[in-house]
Amino acid sequence: MIGVAVARVAAYGALGALIGMAYFAALAWNVRLYIGHGAGRNALLLHLLRVAIAVAAFTLCARQGAAPMLASFAGFMAIRVISVNHYRLALQRNP
Repeated sequence: MIGVAVARVAAYGALGALIGMAYFAALAWNVRLYIGHGAGRNALLLHLLRVAIAVAAFTLCARQGAAPMLASFAGFMAIRVISVNHYRLALQRNP
């Protein structure tokens, strides 16, 4: 019984990691759009879509209970740490 609960929570953690990968990949794309010339409307639409999808995904996880919500958020935050460190190292290599 406990093994099933752990597997379920681990699956939500993986789902959170997938949400995080999509979110931060879209964020990188969004930054390129914002710094590009004449891409204001597309950048804003991508920004709103990125946030709306993340909110919808976490809302669905929260409807499943506290453990799935926390697991998915932990997966998301793990990807956040990896993404921030990746871009920090890229900036240090190419100032």
